[in-house]
Amino acid sequence: MTGSVLELLILAGFAAFVLYRLYSVLGRRTGNEQPPVDINRRERIDARRPTAASKEDNVVPLPRGRDLPRATPEVKIPAGTPLATGVEALRQVDPSFEPDGFVRGAKVAHEMIARAFAQGDRTTLKPLLSDDVYASFDAAITSREKDGHQLDVSFIGLKQANLEEVSLRGRIAEVTVRFVSELISVTRDAAGAVIEGAAGVVREVTDVWTFARDTRSSDPNWKLVSTAGAA
Repeated sequence: MTGSVLELLILAGFAAFVLYRLYSVLGRRTGNEQPPVDINRRERIDARRPTAASKEDNVVPLPRGRDLPRATPEVKIPAGTPLATGVEALRQVDPSFEPDGFVRGAKVAHEMIARAFAQGDRTTLKPLLSDDVYASFDAAITSREKDGHQLDVSFIGLKQANLEEVSLRGRIAEVTVRFVSELISVTRDAAGAVIEGAAGVVREVTDVWTFARDTRSSDPNWKLVSTAGAA
């Protein structure tokens, strides 16, 4: 959001989480979101806090190809396209890479990371993000806490999750997925007054997230290395 929220966050289904470095603290943006610089304004998660989980539960492995039943591919990769070339290049160094499984894992990762950010759940976020990205998220959460602001966010559903780019940068594999989700978000100040968003109003948000991992590492998990969206 192949393995682990991916081997990218999904290794045996919904059992663990993906991990590496969030490209630029807020990479590229696309549709109806806030600018990437202000993470506090990118509310896109269910505000309900989940029950306590073990450290292992914070990892969602993207299923590897060998773990998936052979069926009609869900991810369409036109032959001869840069995406097809990227997938083939990655498979040369990691034969287990499976686009369908990766996207399924990315979906889990997307919601889990988004929810954790909205809740200020640093424990869940830390192992899923690169150091620089975690630092940015942590700063945004700290600022929100200092101001006494609270997010009231409901994740309605994920409309799309499309594999957009696959590339190799030396030994580092990077996979980008475009998510289109629907959510309701409201930001309240310390007094409970709404300062952003609107209760009951569903808005569509597009996120472009990049996950990465060292192909020579024995660790199958991927880390989110870049997030983006558009206002």
